[in-house]
Amino acid sequence: MDRREAMGLGLAGGLAGALLPRAAWGQEHETGYLPGDSQEFIGLWPGTPPGGDGIHLDLKVTDAVQPDGFHVRAVSQIQQPGFFVYRPVKPTGLGLLIIPGGGYASEGGDRGGREIAQYFSNLGIISFVLRYRLPGEGWAHRETVPLQDAQRAVRLIRQGEYGVSRLAAIGFSAGGHLSATLATRSGMPTYTRVSGADGLSAKPDLAAHMYPVITMGEGAHQGSRDKLLGENPSPEAVADWSLEKHVTADTVPSFVCLATDDDVVPPAPNGLAFYSQLQDMKVPSQLNVFEKGGHGFSLHWSQGKPCGAWPQLFLAWAATHGFKV
Repeated sequence: MDRREAMGLGLAGGLAGALLPRAAWGQEHETGYLPGDSQEFIGLWPGTPPGGDGIHLDLKVTDAVQPDGFHVRAVSQIQQPGFFVYRPVKPTGLGLLIIPGGGYASEGGDRGGREIAQYFSNLGIISFVLRYRLPGEGWAHRETVPLQDAQRAVRLIRQGEYGVSRLAAIGFSAGGHLSATLATRSGMPTYTRVSGADGLSAKPDLAAHMYPVITMGEGAHQGSRDKLLGENPSPEAVADWSLEKHVTADTVPSFVCLATDDDVVPPAPNGLAFYSQLQDMKVPSQLNVFEKGGHGFSLHWSQGKPCGAWPQLFLAWAATHGFKV
């Protein structure tokens, strides 16, 4: 039995939301598992995920160790999505769904993932790092695949025995596109109900979008658009997934954070445009713009810099919306 089959049995043997033993997702251990990673992984779907008939992927993990010893893993070829749970020693009743970036071509295992979960769980916030399917890996209805996984994760967290009274979502880069999609389209029907959890709301109580990909039009991050929509999307698809066009008064209260020297995801047509629409629609929101930081400053790369203040700024804002540590 190969590892992929073991993972399939781990999900098929019980309802989605059950804890999978490490043996069922052991690729991580063999290709870059690090001390400090969560031992608890919750699968999202019983059996084949939506739109996955005939798809067979072997998890791929690359690990680029930085000069200071920090690991930067990129995860792709994701057959079985789920989330890793980081439980605090002293829980506060707050929960955080963490959505790593990677241009919808891969996902960060550490940057915008593990490091974020460790930071916030140390503050008493139970943290869930989402491993979502990538839209360019053969799934049907590719543009809705990440949202399917994010919606299902929120619902399973709400159904699970995690003690979460308030749930926030935070996304980084392309993960910020997904967190903003949740903020604007949590109720969008994207899959057929598979369990009782799907009767629950997929709407977070609040959200944070870090140097987010937002637009699919002019100024889009080309790689993210190509992976989400294909290389030649229709004007309708571009408009449909340009999230600055879909902010309503019902959008989740949002924190937007970026740096003006971001030369990967241009701030003006992305995070700044999204914030402008939030303000126009009178959605409770806050914008923090740093002079320096570039793209992907996250936590490790922001140490000792002004942009390193973002977690405290986020928590101070979140506290005014009932998300108080």
